[in-house]
Amino acid sequence: MACHLLKWVHFEQDTRGRDLELRYFRDVDRREVDFVVTERGKPIKFVECKWADADADSSLRYLLAKFPSVDAWQISATGVKDFRTPDGIRVAPAIELLKDLI
Repeated sequence: MACHLLKWVHFEQDTRGRDLELRYFRDVDRREVDFVVTERGKPIKFVECKWADADADSSLRYLLAKFPSVDAWQISATGVKDFRTPDGIRVAPAIELLKDLI
């Protein structure tokens, strides 16, 4: 997932001049989200990766509560569930996110 997101970030930088960065999030309370895409220093996409289907991650919920307008995903490598939580997190197989990237 890291390679695909980084490729997308570089593509957007090179072709559209967007000021994007690929980061991760971890705070002092050990909440962490695998990938955070920022534009001009502000988050625009959160991606949490799981191996199989799982309930929406509490750290992802926490971060989305702080930044409610951000596109938030929890993807799984082998899972099949595809839904949106009441707070707006898209829980889906990884292919659903990957097919919208380059």
